[in-house]
Amino acid sequence: MRDLAPTSLEAREQNAERLLRVSAKHSHDPLTEIDWQEPIDPDQFALPPHRVSLYGTHLWERMTLRQQAKLSTHQLASVTAAGIWFELILMHGLVRHVYDSDLTTQHAQYALTEVADECRHSTMFAKYITRTGYPTARPSRRAERRGRLHLLLNDTTLTFAGAIFVEEFTDAMQREMIRDESLQPLARSVAKIHVIEEARHIGYAKPELERRWARMSPARRAVFRQVIGVLVYEAVLECVNPRIYALAGLDVQQAKAAAAANPHWQAARRDWARKAVAFFTELGIIDRRSEGMWRRAGLLG
Repeated sequence: MRDLAPTSLEAREQNAERLLRVSAKHSHDPLTEIDWQEPIDPDQFALPPHRVSLYGTHLWERMTLRQQAKLSTHQLASVTAAGIWFELILMHGLVRHVYDSDLTTQHAQYALTEVADECRHSTMFAKYITRTGYPTARPSRRAERRGRLHLLLNDTTLTFAGAIFVEEFTDAMQREMIRDESLQPLARSVAKIHVIEEARHIGYAKPELERRWARMSPARRAVFRQVIGVLVYEAVLECVNPRIYALAGLDVQQAKAAAAANPHWQAARRDWARKAVAFFTELGIIDRRSEGMWRRAGLLG
């Protein structure tokens, strides 16, 4: 914190003060504000049908409406399980950030406020997963190993960058859900709370990443570009766990191949990532030397 210019410190404090004020007025308790006993209609989609990974494929056409709706519910449960995985990593990074900060500052106090938000979100996601019958909130073994590596690295700048991507990606997905009144009410209730509170988190992470990026040496920037690309690739991969296809009674390898080649699913990922891609491109984090992993993740046109 000492190497920041006074104007930057003042701006950071002003932003944190605003976010604390908004948090005091617009924080939600999903345990009391969501009707967790509301039945889930087995024929109602949790995601818009055209955003399900197999939509439009030959496998999709062979499924009944109820099977398609169930696949959409399991896909959303898989995304929320990935959300828990990342939120636990984010909370760890924020607590370490506070440990290195002065808790009398508004900036550090907001970091703890965000941790409290994320605790409620992870619990909310876990309850949704339980209600859908999806078998676990645990990440894949691959993601668990990557997560432990990130915890060992303890790179706060990388934590902020990852938060921006994941939160912008899920925000775009959930805003579509909120607008579509034909979707499952329970899923939309979860989305509404998450969208409201994640907007603050994005507003905290973006200026912090901008400040840190401006102070990076060219050599560190080059490494950072590659590492964030890998993190983004892993986050997108984790969103659709192959177990959703096994639960649908499909051949997993055949379903994975169909999803990978599906132009509808490719468009969904690009659409959900658009704001994050624009932000990282404007900063210079995505450039011609680092765009490879972003393309591999299917996020660039």
